[in-house]
Amino acid sequence: MKFSPIVLIIAIFGLFAAPPVVHADELDTKGVVSANDVKPNLPQPYIVKKGDTLWDIANYFFKDPWTWLKIWERNLYITNPDLIYPGNKIWFDGGRAGGLRVVKLKPEVVFKPVERLEGPVDASIIMTALMRQDFIQPDQIEGVGHILDSQDERLNYGPHDRVYLRLNQPAKAGTLFDVFRTTSTMVDPISGDEVGVLVEHRGQVRVVSEEDGIHRGVVEKAFAEISRSDRLKPARDPDLKIIPQASELPVHGSVMYIRDDGRVAGQHQVLGISLGMKDRIKPGTVMSIYQSGRVIHDTVTGEDVRLPKEKVGELIVLVPQEQASLALITKSTAPIHIGDAVLSNGQ
Repeated sequence: MKFSPIVLIIAIFGLFAAPPVVHADELDTKGVVSANDVKPNLPQPYIVKKGDTLWDIANYFFKDPWTWLKIWERNLYITNPDLIYPGNKIWFDGGRAGGLRVVKLKPEVVFKPVERLEGPVDASIIMTALMRQDFIQPDQIEGVGHILDSQDERLNYGPHDRVYLRLNQPAKAGTLFDVFRTTSTMVDPISGDEVGVLVEHRGQVRVVSEEDGIHRGVVEKAFAEISRSDRLKPARDPDLKIIPQASELPVHGSVMYIRDDGRVAGQHQVLGISLGMKDRIKPGTVMSIYQSGRVIHDTVTGEDVRLPKEKVGELIVLVPQEQASLALITKSTAPIHIGDAVLSNGQ
């Protein structure tokens, strides 16, 4: 049997035809992601690309960015929802309605070129991230109240969920509170003094009404799951307009915390420093970071000699508290470590 050239060409192209494309508008757009919400032909897992966030992924596939929390619940190997990387695998359904997929992780080695941040950093993005952590004094760890329960008796809550609050101070309808959990006591690595307690913000709750000493509230933001007994404190509203300025006094402090419990930091990372409002530190205060010089043996005199300290970076204070502050590294020429000195410029 003979085929014409045109028929053969059409047959060959048919072998290499692209598979059907799944469009975001073909998906169900409910606020809760379950196996029923996902089309059978949705390719899973989704492979994270550069620049992706869970918020963007949820918005693209479900037209509802707030479903990011539900997606995270089905990918709990991601320990921090703020930190997803190219190559991560995202599953949308749990394998069965309402369930979690059991994933057997295998170590993988990924080779990729080094990526550097380019262009200016958006200060508003940095400040939004800082809403998720803070330093408080040890006598403030109980907060001004706590999450009591929810209307439907669930254990974890997200945006728009209605909850009950127990407060130890009056609060009018519309009052906004930060929901937080304490993590660890921050200690100045040089002096050994306790300078504050690091807290992790879980989200924000707004008071709706009060009855018989119990307040009704609604979750407005959720950075992570909110649960019963999570503490409340008056919401902080960081100033997004930071003007760089020199320190009013000569000050000497140290790096005592690197965000996400890091041990090494570089440009555009957040630090905790052992200087605060008691040192007249303000938002926008610019300081330098120094590392101590090595101790070497002088082969001529036979003595041990410490080399001079060297500047390895600069930072700008974002949120000062009484004895400690959160700051952003604006420049770095070497890895920055806990214990490195923080000095006012000119020292």
